[in-house]
Amino acid sequence: MPKVTVTEVVPARVDAVYQILSDMAQFPRFMKNVEGIQILEKGESWTLSQWVTRLQGAKFRWVERDTFYPEQGRITFAQTEGDLKVFQGEWRLLAVNGGTEVTLDTEFEFGIPMLASLLNPVAKLAIRENAREMVRAIGEAAKNSKETL
Repeated sequence: MPKVTVTEVVPARVDAVYQILSDMAQFPRFMKNVEGIQILEKGESWTLSQWVTRLQGAKFRWVERDTFYPEQGRITFAQTEGDLKVFQGEWRLLAVNGGTEVTLDTEFEFGIPMLASLLNPVAKLAIRENAREMVRAIGEAAKNSKETL
């Protein structure tokens, strides 16, 4: 199963970055390929969210469960239904000199074995590019919040 990992250091505090990351409904502000996110259910340490995105011109829809671990600086996500066979991953935040190290791990599987060799490299590149842009945009938003360094 393809896996994409992006790690960037952003000049903001862990709590400021975590606050933005834990508000899934705001992600369209940071991800140009996300058309919309709707929060379907919300619990004390989780949300169920419906996503609509575009990847290389194709529209993908899914519902994911996001689980929050603020004391660990982690958020996990896993598709519960949708267009992909597997879509899951986690955000990890670590305080470092100069800000926060933000790591996003994403694993995915299209579920079409015959097309995997064609789709996976393109998807990995697009996901990596989108993730980098998103992490940088979230870092900028966190840097400009009240909780800067």
